[in-house]
Amino acid sequence: MLQTSAGTPGQLGLRLQAFVCVLFLCVTPAALHPQCLDFKPPFRPDRDLEFCIMYREFGCCDRQKDQELMARYYRIMENFTERGHKSCAGFVLELLCQECSPFAAHLFDAEDPSTPLRTIPGLCPDYCSQFWNQCRSIIPFLSDYTPLNQAKDDQNRFCKLLELDDADYCYPHLLSNHKLNQNLGRVQKDSDGCLQLCLEEVANGLRNPLAMVHANDGTHRFFVAEQVGLVWTYLPDRSKLEKPFLNITKAVLTSSWEGDERGFLGITFHPKYKYNGKLYVYYSVEVGFDERIRISEFKVSTNDMNLVDHTSERVILEIDEPASNHNGGMLLFGDDGYLYIFTGDGGMAGDPFGKHGNAQNKSALLGKVLRIDVDNNDKGPLYRIPSDNPFIHEPGARPEVYAYGVRNMWRCSVDRGDPHTKEGKSRIFCGDVGQNKYEEVDIIEKGCNYGWRAKEGFSCYDKKLCTNSSLNDVLPIYAYPHRKGKSVTGGYVYRGCEHPNLNGMYIFGDFMSGHLMSLKENTNSGEWKYNEICMGMGLTCAFPGLINNYYPYIISFAEDESGELYFMSTGTPSATAPSGVIYKVVDPSRRAPPRRCHYEPLPVRVRSNLIQFVPQETENTSEAEPTRTYELLLDHLDRLSEREQDRTTPAPIRTTRSPQSPKRKGRGRKGKGRSRSLSELHNGVVRLVRDEFLHGDRGRVEIYVHGEWGTVCDDLWSIKNAEVVCRQLGFKYALKAARNAEFGEGKGLRILLDDVHCNGTEFNLLNCIHAGVGNHNCAHYEDAGVICGNSKPSEEA
Repeated sequence: MLQTSAGTPGQLGLRLQAFVCVLFLCVTPAALHPQCLDFKPPFRPDRDLEFCIMYREFGCCDRQKDQELMARYYRIMENFTERGHKSCAGFVLELLCQECSPFAAHLFDAEDPSTPLRTIPGLCPDYCSQFWNQCRSIIPFLSDYTPLNQAKDDQNRFCKLLELDDADYCYPHLLSNHKLNQNLGRVQKDSDGCLQLCLEEVANGLRNPLAMVHANDGTHRFFVAEQVGLVWTYLPDRSKLEKPFLNITKAVLTSSWEGDERGFLGITFHPKYKYNGKLYVYYSVEVGFDERIRISEFKVSTNDMNLVDHTSERVILEIDEPASNHNGGMLLFGDDGYLYIFTGDGGMAGDPFGKHGNAQNKSALLGKVLRIDVDNNDKGPLYRIPSDNPFIHEPGARPEVYAYGVRNMWRCSVDRGDPHTKEGKSRIFCGDVGQNKYEEVDIIEKGCNYGWRAKEGFSCYDKKLCTNSSLNDVLPIYAYPHRKGKSVTGGYVYRGCEHPNLNGMYIFGDFMSGHLMSLKENTNSGEWKYNEICMGMGLTCAFPGLINNYYPYIISFAEDESGELYFMSTGTPSATAPSGVIYKVVDPSRRAPPRRCHYEPLPVRVRSNLIQFVPQETENTSEAEPTRTYELLLDHLDRLSEREQDRTTPAPIRTTRSPQSPKRKGRGRKGKGRSRSLSELHNGVVRLVRDEFLHGDRGRVEIYVHGEWGTVCDDLWSIKNAEVVCRQLGFKYALKAARNAEFGEGKGLRILLDDVHCNGTEFNLLNCIHAGVGNHNCAHYEDAGVICGNSKPSEEA
């Protein structure tokens, strides 16, 4: 049996007891930064440790590492007599086992990967003195670091070398440091109870990325859809294929206007995609003067596993849209193998269609959750009705309807269930965007009425309908008022492997406020506990590759094939602004044990060039400020409130029509108009036009002011001016300030700005010095343009 201490029997045992007692206690403000020598968070070992038992509950060693340290211990102790063994065994054990400490990176001065690693952990002065007096002869067996061995005969010099800059982390005092240990191993919270999480950037430069899905085919690829109608393939190493997986931009109806809800809205792969190659998409189209949502089936190419056969499209379902907003857009396959389609209520405000609105009308497909069977559809009907659909025998009801009374469900997901118990498996969660008071989260069940337009959240919206005894609606599991956010983005219940603390936590967000939020079910009471999610402050996210900031417009959430959680957001909510980023959610307080989450992706045959991933966000430092979503919200709401009531949306260039276009046969705008939304532009918005088409990174600068688009005409147009435009569009750099109508003359528009002088930091061109809106002394042959990019320009440029 090993001795417990060097000359003070039982002291180590007391220290171990104190350490174990403070593990996994109540939550307090985050201040600690546990980190292992591999620069990752600590974990709970899969198997009990035999040697470093003080860290068997939580630390940085698995059974394999524990056995390695024990073998090293015996090799060292072979050099000592029984007396030396009795005096020094406890010291050797303690010093070796600090590699297993949750704070190993601090003890060995390894927080910075560029600094040399200590060979003996940082010691508190009193402990170092005791060690030196009793066991200094053992130093050469513990360390080959020359300065330490040269100082082994000088106590002051030796212990000075083992001091840590941060004395809070010296051994063994850190074991009894209440501040460091009281919440060890749990998700950190700030003083307001906000969960402290971190992010890892996964992809960038995307134009309103609104879906990220996997094919569940073992390749661990992920497919990212942009609102314009492009779907990109990403490999497990996060490289992107240069050629898109799917390109239906010519068919998709959308525009560059911020907040336009039309476009490519959803994609899902058939559960048997590995065998039948089928996938399904949801997008907006224009047929004559009518706008519709279309659900189509495609097949993957037989020649290229990373390319859809575009000739294989079969339209499964089309639904007429009476307005340009509330288009729904979610597609998913449930665990029952059926395809679920989530439609909006048809748009405008208050679901004004018919006596009780579309959502309460089971003979309409809008405002519904639809469920259809698309298996075995190569011959015969494109889809069939599942025999247990709830309204299949109700006169007048559409048999596709699975649930009703929804307003505009934006992002839904299927719960994979607890990895061990499978509790919660197959539940479908949705975020349903509210009207003007509340946002809500629902669990979708067969035949249920989710209340709209009678109710919004838990409150009445249509008071007459709300008091109807036949409503029999299902209440949401959570609803929040518009002071917290104005457009819910549904998320996922985390069931991944890498972050055990997050298991069972439903994580979602809000598009308008940028808030990240979570719900956790109390399985005994059935109640859901709410916690806001904040970006980790201070050192919380100080791990390689992690960041604590994100773009505020949260568009969508996603799971990868192994169940890890992601979200997509953008700095400019326009279908043409390449400021979209995909972030992976990371819990910095605890990870899974090494090798538990390992998987081997199946090989992918690539026939396209690869674009290697280069992160744009900088890694977190202790001085970095986390994302301030609330301030951004207030700024944005202030801008919204300043809009003129009579502002109209101009027609976009060529192939697209503005949202809520009046050019609809039989669809006059009578009575109360729709409520204002993001699709109304604010002064200063810019777009880039080339050859009379919208372009993402280059073109003639056109600016929106007081209800109209116009050009910027300036023979002294500068790179500082261009920087303002490019940053506003989501790019990091202005590569060129183009003059003299290099990208064509905007002859059909008024010249709105001239003599613009920016310093490069302004929010938009209207904040720069200029001659006044509409005042100019130039012509269209001097129209200004820009070229933007995310790669730093060369000095010559």
